[in-house]
Amino acid sequence: MNNSPSYHAAVTVTNDAVTALSQLISGYPEDKVFLVSESNTTRFCLPVLQDVKGWEKVKKTEIPAGEENKKLSSVEKIWLFLSQNSADRKSLVINVGGGMLTDLGSFAASTYKRGMDFVNVPTTLLSQVDASVGGKTGFNFNGFKNEIGVINQPKNVIIDTRFLKTIDRQNFVSGFAEMVKHGLIHSADHLKEVRNYDLDLLNYDALAGLIARSVAIKDYFVDKDPTEKNIRKALNFGHTIGHAFESYAMTSGKPILHGYAVAYGMMAELYLSHKIAGLSKQALEDLSYWLLSIYGKFEITSEDYDALLNLMSHDKKNEGKRINFTLLPKVGKVAIDQDCSRELIVESLEFYRKLSL
Repeated sequence: MNNSPSYHAAVTVTNDAVTALSQLISGYPEDKVFLVSESNTTRFCLPVLQDVKGWEKVKKTEIPAGEENKKLSSVEKIWLFLSQNSADRKSLVINVGGGMLTDLGSFAASTYKRGMDFVNVPTTLLSQVDASVGGKTGFNFNGFKNEIGVINQPKNVIIDTRFLKTIDRQNFVSGFAEMVKHGLIHSADHLKEVRNYDLDLLNYDALAGLIARSVAIKDYFVDKDPTEKNIRKALNFGHTIGHAFESYAMTSGKPILHGYAVAYGMMAELYLSHKIAGLSKQALEDLSYWLLSIYGKFEITSEDYDALLNLMSHDKKNEGKRINFTLLPKVGKVAIDQDCSRELIVESLEFYRKLSL
């Protein structure tokens, strides 16, 4: 018998977030429920939740939208809001928003009075399939993405695809990249489903099933390795180079969405997978050109390589001076803790830079 604890949060995929949230908050005193949202969510998503039982008594605060607000001062604002409204360890924080907001709100709840319950209601595809699930919380610091944070699981993650009707195509496609990644690292069947999904004719009923299967893949890795000492590193495919692209774009004043950065990172890391882990040339070309057809490219020159390598060297996943990669021997299989020379990483950036349809 397996008596080991489960480390993943309960995930509710529903088209009725109102009932799910009503049931959840009924277990808390009515003056001890707090809501954190961001400005876009307040405008477009909170109206969907106005019929939640007891909603009018929930105390609410708002963080400005945008990745540039994923910072300590935003966390301080949430802490101050909780303090001024007498939040305690038996309170509940509801985080409604995209990945930036759920990361921030989850971190604030996890650290206020050494931790209180929180639930995530992700409103973007990226946060539904990735950011709100798995227990990673935190904020950007000193120019590095998610530099400060803790791993702590929410009480529940309530996923309602109706919220996705409020986001634009670019944000939808950004979240789609993480679904692609889940197929690449774990399931050729899921990757086939994802590739067959029509991004120009969004079917939300079909999408709910896709999201549920994508979340189940992430949960599989989180449950096996909650603190990312081993196989959970599979989820980092595309992220070592992707985070470098994302941070570089931000400091260059030309920010790119996280999923786009991961897609660009996957193109380069597919090349490393071919050179080191045995991914076939056919798979490299097929997958890279498919990703390119959806995401285009963040344009770089050879003069950007040093800055990108420097950003990679600061990645949290590194051990010592090694730049740590998760690579693919083939679709559905991963090789974690892969060491790549500086020269080979530059080669992968060259491969990415020269890709064209």
